[in-house]
Amino acid sequence: MKDKQVSTKFLPHSANLSIQRMNRRNIYQLFRRERGLTRQDVVNHLRLSLPTVVQNINKLQDEGYIHEEGSVGYTGGRRAKTYSMVNNARIAIGLDITRDYIIAVAVDLTGEVIYRNQVWYKFERSDRYYKYLGTVVNDLVKKNSLDEKRILGVGLGVPGLVTEDNQTVFYGEILKFTGATCQEFSKYIPYKSALLNDANAAGFGEFWIRENPGSAFYVSLSNNIGGIVIINDRILTGSHFHSGEIGHLTLYPNGKPCYCGQKGCVDPYLAATNLSSLSNGKLADFFQLLEEKNPNAVKIWDTYLNDLALTLNDIQSLFDGKVILGGYVAEYIDKFIPELKKRTTLLNSFEKDADYIDICRYKTYSIAAGAALHFISEFIDSI
Repeated sequence: MKDKQVSTKFLPHSANLSIQRMNRRNIYQLFRRERGLTRQDVVNHLRLSLPTVVQNINKLQDEGYIHEEGSVGYTGGRRAKTYSMVNNARIAIGLDITRDYIIAVAVDLTGEVIYRNQVWYKFERSDRYYKYLGTVVNDLVKKNSLDEKRILGVGLGVPGLVTEDNQTVFYGEILKFTGATCQEFSKYIPYKSALLNDANAAGFGEFWIRENPGSAFYVSLSNNIGGIVIINDRILTGSHFHSGEIGHLTLYPNGKPCYCGQKGCVDPYLAATNLSSLSNGKLADFFQLLEEKNPNAVKIWDTYLNDLALTLNDIQSLFDGKVILGGYVAEYIDKFIPELKKRTTLLNSFEKDADYIDICRYKTYSIAAGAALHFISEFIDSI
């Protein structure tokens, strides 16, 4: 069986290399999606020749990216070997930087969070704070006995808008750190690092794990509100890199003041802190109060759902596509989705239901995980 590619006999050397790299990447991507594949399975899936598959599997195995997992069936009296991806061949670290605490995670090549930790430490733009970030990262590596050579990098999710090269915060009013650089943050972090807007990081992680999301609008319901837009599997950044900033859509003209300087933005109404402020900053405790039918919690949540329904209706009127709810609040919102859909439908001029509303798959630590996946994605693209 011949490869399903054009003949390389008369192609220049660079073209040969390009086809070889494409074959290698396709084979590795197949192992990312499926486990326990034989060589013949790969041949059948990708319609490549057996010699091409054998050569690439051997090389990927030598590099430690896939491994022999077992055997299956009989082929000429011999059992066929099965192979799978080595999930921890590379690891990336992600940090979620907030005003009051830091969330740290380690993520493997499948996107699975293999370690997570939250430490309460107030943000300040100082050498002391950056030194503490270094301690958090180094403690994570030591506690999990991670091989430093396997660590791809550290992604830092921050509540600010970041330049395209992931090096500078060009709008950071929430923490008053406009102009802060990745070099500052990573001064005591001994790995490659990148800054990412927190909502963009969470949205990227969600769409990455879905692989082929098509078109969708991701809403990050965290301590601040943000979003990310995907059109035909591609992130829409906008002309000034703030596409999807749903937190600054005007919800109530001349309403509550927002950190951006305007009034009535979505952010001050849907920020998770509106809920956790009733429970000493702990969101889980707020939903426990809600479960116990605490009057204040019930009243706050009722208002929150109304404001969320208004926001989702505005998004749907403009976007007309799937809207995915993510961020801190999304971890607890599943049981309230029917009521949210009901309230949203009552506001809609066109739709008779709100089935476009979906829940994220990354329900916890989405910002930190998405920040880590920045490096996982880079690595996989380089295969």
